[in-house]
Amino acid sequence: MYVSDLRTYKRSRYMILLTRSEELVLLAIWKLKDQAYGIPMQELISKWTGHDWAIGAIYKPLKQLNHKDLVSKEMTEPTAERGGRSKFIYKMTPKGEEALREIRKIQNEAWNDSLGSVAN
Repeated sequence: MYVSDLRTYKRSRYMILLTRSEELVLLAIWKLKDQAYGIPMQELISKWTGHDWAIGAIYKPLKQLNHKDLVSKEMTEPTAERGGRSKFIYKMTPKGEEALREIRKIQNEAWNDSLGSVAN
């Protein structure tokens, strides 16, 4: 394979890498579906990790995911229970679904690749 062919190959196989926080937030959005907004995401991720997550620890990855076009956000109508305020509901984009599938594939391959005593 020539160098120019290799560069084309690498560009065509561009992979979206996620931080661990981005991955957890994206998974929370996937699990929560139409209820994917700040507090439920915070509660779910805290449950998964066994650590309390500050709300800011949720919104920073959300902003990054939105910037990467992996999630979109929609504002709801104001509700009385929220004091007349709206909230943003987050939804995973097709590109976000692809990123999750890719990261899971990479992790499965890495974990299945002769870890020896670490896997025990």
